Amino acid sequence: MEDIITIPAMGTASTVTIAPAVAAVPASYCLYARKSTEQDERQALSIDSQIKEMLELASRDGLNVVEIRRESHSAKESGQRPVFNSIIADIRGGKFNSILTWAPDRCSRNAGDLGVLVDLMDQGLLKEIRTHGQKFSNNPNEKFLLMILCSQAKLENDNKSLNVKRGLRAKLEQGLWPGTAPTGYFNEHRTDRKGYLILDHQRAPVIRKMFEKVADEHWSGREVYRWLKDQDFKTKTGKHLSLANVYFILKNSFYSGVVEYPVGSGKWYTGKHQPIISRELFNKAQEWLTRDKIVRVSKEFAFTKLITCGLCGSGISAQEKHKIFKNQSEKIYVYYGCSKARDLTCKCGYIREEQLVEQLANLIYKIDINELGMRAKLEEEIKRARFLQTAVLGIESKSPEPDVSQVDIKTYAKHIIKHGSVIDKRELLGCLKSKLILTKKVLTLQK
Repeated sequence: MEDIITIPAMGTASTVTIAPAVAAVPASYCLYARKSTEQDERQALSIDSQIKEMLELASRDGLNVVEIRRESHSAKESGQRPVFNSIIADIRGGKFNSILTWAPDRCSRNAGDLGVLVDLMDQGLLKEIRTHGQKFSNNPNEKFLLMILCSQAKLENDNKSLNVKRGLRAKLEQGLWPGTAPTGYFNEHRTDRKGYLILDHQRAPVIRKMFEKVADEHWSGREVYRWLKDQDFKTKTGKHLSLANVYFILKNSFYSGVVEYPVGSGKWYTGKHQPIISRELFNKAQEWLTRDKIVRVSKEFAFTKLITCGLCGSGISAQEKHKIFKNQSEKIYVYYGCSKARDLTCKCGYIREEQLVEQLANLIYKIDINELGMRAKLEEEIKRARFLQTAVLGIESKSPEPDVSQVDIKTYAKHIIKHGSVIDKRELLGCLKSKLILTKKVLTLQK
């Protein structure tokens, strides 16, 4: 309702309409409690304690808490906290317009998230951020203070990273190991010998044999991996070493008594731990592991990633073999076989590309025409070829049928399999609706 006020002027009556003041939107709070998973032991208050304290504050000051949300996630990087991101989305959606939290750094410890909060205040969507001892609203001074406090938290994060790296270097300079002991060693648990390592007499001899088999018997990493499986060698956690871990151990100079930190920096530190192998044995093993530093050029084969092994379900990969004859001429053969990604002992065998092409061409004649999946495109290609014969080259088409028959399509598909480009072959087989299965050199279709 409008208030009508009559003001006399110049002997007449004038009316001025004054609209009533718009009522302020009440604050509705989302209580946000967060603890970084990276520093649980240093957190001043746990999540439950934060919630308890803030609910007491809300009860004392009569704050309307709409929802409570908790999160265990670091705030070092912007946009990486799912719960915080959902709060921002709900503020934009009008579900609530204020945040209740223990301290400003619970909301942000990075410039990105801080900028989002300030932008929401500028837009009038975020009315207030209330903490244990302060409140920040859409006021220049309060927003400035909020930015200072959150920027200080970011500074602490940045300095923490530098301090950790400095601490690691300091320990390594003393010959101590700053982390969990590698396989073959145990950490000393005495507080006065923190950083010292003791030899694992059960696993250390096996580690030494790994290096000896590579250096002296010229084993590959995969052969060492299989040997460890046969020996039932397990880590301290009761697990078998993966192939990647086998190579990590074989390339780790730590076992010879020296450490490079950071890796690739050229800065070496001599440890106080007892070496498992000599420096000479380590260097000899590295020479064998890096014997063929050939620059390998990635090559796309026609039928890789399109066929599945029928024995273990792994993909079918390809490799080239070069054969040099007595007259110094060279011939390249391409073989397809199981990649053994799922079973290292798979006995699928290998098949020459020429034999695989013949089997594929025969399958084309056996399948239903709709299985090709690109029937329309093949028909257009055949019609285009016929037009080229008659209109351009003056050659009459031998086919009496104006339309493209199934035989024509299958014949053209067979031509692509045998003589088409790699791209054409992959496109054709990629449109098959059935699955290509290779089992002991025999190719079949599986629906």
